[in-house]
Amino acid sequence: MSTPISNNKNTSPGTGVPGPSRGIDPERIRSDVEALLVSLGQLDQDPNDQHGAGVIPHKAQLLEQAHEVLVQALASVDRV
Repeated sequence: MSTPISNNKNTSPGTGVPGPSRGIDPERIRSDVEALLVSLGQLDQDPNDQHGAGVIPHKAQLLEQAHEVLVQALASVDRV
């Protein structure tokens, strides 16, 4: 006994299903990036650091983490 194969264009090989992949949660990605960016504004400058240069490495680390979240999200989409 054979099962008929649907000729639906949405199920053909190479055609993605509209919307995000099951493994990708856009709200989680947005939330993670937003939390990292909010923490940028919460960094306190050392009162003895006249120009605020002391917080630059920490800010750079937070921005790098936000960038990595976005890169991983794009990589996940590319694999779909």
